[in-house]
Amino acid sequence: MDQLALFFGLMLAVIVMVPVGDRTGLPAPVLMTLFGGVLALIPQVPNVRIDPALILPLVLPPLLFAAVQRTSWRQFAANRRPIFLLAVALVFVTTAAVAAVADAVVPGITPAAAFTLGALVAPPDPVAATAVAGRVGLPRRMISILEGEGLFNDVTAIVLYHVAVAAAVSGHFSVPHALLELVLSAVVAVAVGLALGWGANKLMSVVGDATLQVGLSLLVPFASYALAEEFHGSGVLAVLTTALFLTEYALGADDVTARLAGSTFWEIVDTLVTGIAFGLIGLELHNVFRVGAGSWGPMLWHSALVLAVVAGVRLLYLLPAAWVARKLHRLRDMDEDIPMTWQETVIMWWSGMRGVASVALALAIPLTTDDGLPFPARQELLFIAFAVVLATLVGQGLTLPRLVLRLEVSGDIEAEHDLERDLALRAMTAARTRLREIERSEPLDEEVTEMLHRSAFDLGARISHDVVDEERRESHARRLKRLGVLRRIQEDMLSAARSEVLAARSEPGYDPEVVDRVLRHLDLRSMRG
Repeated sequence: MDQLALFFGLMLAVIVMVPVGDRTGLPAPVLMTLFGGVLALIPQVPNVRIDPALILPLVLPPLLFAAVQRTSWRQFAANRRPIFLLAVALVFVTTAAVAAVADAVVPGITPAAAFTLGALVAPPDPVAATAVAGRVGLPRRMISILEGEGLFNDVTAIVLYHVAVAAAVSGHFSVPHALLELVLSAVVAVAVGLALGWGANKLMSVVGDATLQVGLSLLVPFASYALAEEFHGSGVLAVLTTALFLTEYALGADDVTARLAGSTFWEIVDTLVTGIAFGLIGLELHNVFRVGAGSWGPMLWHSALVLAVVAGVRLLYLLPAAWVARKLHRLRDMDEDIPMTWQETVIMWWSGMRGVASVALALAIPLTTDDGLPFPARQELLFIAFAVVLATLVGQGLTLPRLVLRLEVSGDIEAEHDLERDLALRAMTAARTRLREIERSEPLDEEVTEMLHRSAFDLGARISHDVVDEERRESHARRLKRLGVLRRIQEDMLSAARSEVLAARSEPGYDPEVVDRVLRHLDLRSMRG
């Protein structure tokens, strides 16, 4: 089996593991890690050979860009305090604690290399945690915290990682210089991210076509990352800034096709890239076994110590931080997402699984220093990093659903229904207001007017039945039943039409391009219902 066959095998496994995870109740990222681990035990499966310099720019930009599609700038702004506490302060604390322990127990390690280890195991990976959270029904508030933490802690950890690696490679480290580099890296990244976001937004409006817009959105995160790194900025922060800008401004209310196509496309990218990344985590067990050969005892002991520090620091930090956040929340009555109970705090702690970012950073550690010597304790750092990732990802990932059920933490369904009802009312009111404006500006047939008013009413009622009273709800239900019959028959008619047009594709005299254009028209007609 060669590298290309292995890559496509992982892609196929990703597609299979998603429904398997849905049926078994296990997170697909954990299943892909276990699958990769099984492959690593098969002698015929080759070692994964990836240039360390290519890992971060190939893996992180699409994952970050896809993750931002599920959030908004307003959400980040409203939750800036809990995000800062978890994604910045906690990463610094974890990095320092792990570095202190590693420097004390790992032979041959330097302080800069120890900080490298601390930075790469510090950021929890939100992918597996949110995959579990969505399945077990955690409150949307907690999922927002995990997503926000996961995005920004990668930024903090990767900047710290680059500073530590540069110090280990060069042999020189200055605290003022490091702080200045952190600030400049952030400033450059934000500037590049905003510039790329603005430019991409303008270009999307020029190209117009939904297919080209989606294609451009694929290029943008890689360009943002590469350009920021070229100017010595944080590529991750640049991608995050660009994605947030485009999420707010790229598509207008009427860009329906581009929004649907883009959403589907990025769901596919997110699923495939995430699955392949977690599969590679398991496959890298080849190298872990090779590194640990002959010294399993000391390496496992060092890994256990670092794992205890990672888990212990997160728990000891979260308990008082969550208490302070709740106190400030009550005093200032701020609208932000925070753990509201000790049970939610425990779930937040146990959701701190390490994953893709930690593995990518570990594999990206340079092989040598500027003097041509091997990077200090590189093999030990790789072993410890993978041990921490596997222990947290598999151990916590498999037990998190049971812990959620045991602590009886569940989503606030009533609050979500209230939000749906509010949005339904706003949508219905906006439609009716616009209809009244049209009625004043142009004459409409009475039958058409009545049908349009009913359509505006149906618009809100379909989103939330609670926007209408009981009597009108029954009337609406009867009308929906009639419309359901009508839609079913129309779909059967459209299906017959599509089959006939599709059959013409293989007949002589019919241009396939023209056939596909007509078929697309029928497909869009089906989407409109």
